[in-house]
Amino acid sequence: MKHYSGLDVSVKETAVCIVDETGRICREIKVVSHPDDLVAVLQDPAWNLERIGLEAGPLSQWLFEGLAKAGLPVICIETRHTKAFLKAQPNKTDRNDARGIAQMMRVNLFRPVHVKTLSSQKRRALLTARKLLQEKAIAIENDLRGLLRNFGLKVGIVGAVKFEERIRELVDDMPDIREIMEPLLASRQKLRDEFTRLHKKVVDIARDDRTCRLLMTIPGVGPIVSVAFTSTIDIPQRFKNSKTVGAVLGLTPRMNESGESKRVGKVSCCGDGMMRMLLHEAAQTLLSVVRRWSWLKAWAMSVARRRGRAKAITALARRLAVIMHRIWSNGTEFCWTRAELAGASHA
Repeated sequence: MKHYSGLDVSVKETAVCIVDETGRICREIKVVSHPDDLVAVLQDPAWNLERIGLEAGPLSQWLFEGLAKAGLPVICIETRHTKAFLKAQPNKTDRNDARGIAQMMRVNLFRPVHVKTLSSQKRRALLTARKLLQEKAIAIENDLRGLLRNFGLKVGIVGAVKFEERIRELVDDMPDIREIMEPLLASRQKLRDEFTRLHKKVVDIARDDRTCRLLMTIPGVGPIVSVAFTSTIDIPQRFKNSKTVGAVLGLTPRMNESGESKRVGKVSCCGDGMMRMLLHEAAQTLLSVVRRWSWLKAWAMSVARRRGRAKAITALARRLAVIMHRIWSNGTEFCWTRAELAGASHA
């Protein structure tokens, strides 16, 4: 007889439920949220496990890797789909959630989620840490501006390099205020130094990676966007069509259709928020900063004239994602003119 298991993971413990092919509960237990403890329970010879459901979450990649290495048929399932299924239960408990996931596995009613490779997870951790340091440094700079404004001291428009010099200039004749500013300036400088170190690491990865170098031939796409894209997509072959990448990254509009009513809404904004933001930044760079003309910029400018700049940036961000995936899949560089593009497609 086949068996199916559902795992409801929390930081300390994981609720495990095992059911048979008729839906009868065979075992329920709580174990420590560690791959070894879960393997010890699930590898019992009494269970002929067909599928093991694990909801996507902070610990899911680590647990998935441990269970997969042990040869267990584990599947990481989509969070929103799981929550919609479990909403039918009147009481939400860890035991009930594990039961619900086990039943999802039994009736094959789930949406699997791709679990990234270890190298992509490391790159993503690097990008997240870099962004965190940048945000904290900017937050301190904004707080410094606000504190000084209380005393009528206005920092004004100044870049990151001259910021500390400007602050010291303002508080030079106010020793008591300078004493308050010094710890904040030291903290800001430490954050900026560490941010620079991590940024250089990202740039080095992009320079040494052939895929990133190909992606950076696209106007507006730099080291950060290329490294983020490769770590987000991970394996390009999992997308049969490049056009689906835009939908996965939440850059396609929502559709609400019922009977004769059919409404097209704003973009779904599902998927990876960091990657979506970086693609928008790349689109803005292409429209505003890049001077060299290309068929892609001409297309975006045409959309901007017809639909407005904001919609043009979103449309361009979606198209950039599609082009990046296609370049990665084909191993070719960006074609600047329509003639080059036609020649590449014929080749």
